[in-house]
Amino acid sequence: MRRAVLLLGALLAACAAPPPPEPPLSYPPSARERMLRIAAAEWADWGRQTSEAPAGTESESDPRNFPRVLAYWQAVPEGSGPIARNRALFRDGSPDLWREPAWSAAFVSYVMRGAGIGAREFPPSAAHAFYLDALIADAQRFPATAPFLPYEVAERAPRVGDLVCADRSAAPLASWRDRAAEAGRFRPMHCDIVVRVTAGAVEAIGGNVRDAVTLSRFATDPSGRLLPRGPGQPTWFAVLENRLGRLPPWFSPSRNEGPTS
Repeated sequence: MRRAVLLLGALLAACAAPPPPEPPLSYPPSARERMLRIAAAEWADWGRQTSEAPAGTESESDPRNFPRVLAYWQAVPEGSGPIARNRALFRDGSPDLWREPAWSAAFVSYVMRGAGIGAREFPPSAAHAFYLDALIADAQRFPATAPFLPYEVAERAPRVGDLVCADRSAAPLASWRDRAAEAGRFRPMHCDIVVRVTAGAVEAIGGNVRDAVTLSRFATDPSGRLLPRGPGQPTWFAVLENRLGRLPPWFSPSRNEGPTS
């Protein structure tokens, strides 16, 4: 009798166990191309502002940009609160549109969603920390098929399509492995999408930079790896290799890495 009870308990426990995580899908090269096109198109819509030039006329507070930021927030599950608050501000003619919370992670999520990347492969989030948690976990569970792989900043020279991520906190992380150890906790971060690589710099598009979608240029060493940023600037802690369109069955050894300029 006792044995039967134990067996029943084991069977019930097995039935209650969660299913194993679903492996990520492999996307065709068109997904990567769409991602880059969308990022570039958004940047163009915001007036092609760069981090090195004087601030442009386009800003989140301009009512003409209201639908742009609204679309970014609609791409993340946490968007209902910011959308409701800013709809009221827009209705009242307030000059304080989209000031809080920051929408840079919503922008990256919008780009991925628009490119057709499913929530399984890139879980949209209003916080960079939380979508990074999912990407890092996938890389650890499914290193052969994960669409993004994290690297130390000193290990990988960013390429077009990669994400370059920095910590904005007072005690910044030095490594993506440190983030894996604290997964699930909020931490202020910022990631940009690399769109061009040149001698001595990478160019990347990000949201909520100078209150707009802006192209930033980040200095690199002779091997193309990111150099530390200046005092008071966010600290680099990860480069995420973008493998969309570069995994079987789409990958071919004869296919090069695509344009870098």
